[in-house]
Amino acid sequence: MSLDVPRLPAGAYDLRPWERADLPLVEEASTDPYIPLTTSVPPVYSEAEGEGFVRRQWHRSESGAGYSFVIVRRRDDRPAGMIGLWLRDLPEGRATVGYWVAPSCRGEGAAGAALTAVSAWAMGELGIPRLQLLVEPWNEASAKTAERSGYAREGLLRSWQEVGGERRDMVMYGRVRVP
Repeated sequence: MSLDVPRLPAGAYDLRPWERADLPLVEEASTDPYIPLTTSVPPVYSEAEGEGFVRRQWHRSESGAGYSFVIVRRRDDRPAGMIGLWLRDLPEGRATVGYWVAPSCRGEGAAGAALTAVSAWAMGELGIPRLQLLVEPWNEASAKTAERSGYAREGLLRSWQEVGGERRDMVMYGRVRVP
């Protein structure tokens, strides 16, 4: 089942499908010490690796696995980050959201604007009853982003996920659609 990735307004940002022209964003993200550990961003950038990342984003929508958006700053059309809505658990009435922002664009509200827009769209247009996301306990910026976007901290999941070769705790955040 192929999914069409729509264009969504997100405050001072727009969300749109990935393009080959977004390779500089992938390159910058690959230099971050954390993003490649928890995503499929290549830890060592090359044009071939960057193109592979973009193709994986296209494949996610083509296979029905979820929606992958580039977060684009509207004032200068600069790609700032990525947000995804993953549908693996949709038969159980929930989906998972994940996001990252390039180091040079942090602190400008890109993640919050994108998370608010994707959440409203997923719960409204798509009718998904529950959205969830995971944040490492030390990542206060991401936790605040989730909370400002209507997500509630639900609990600590001990040794939940392998990150960088070691098991890490994660904090579960959830947002539930109100009928």
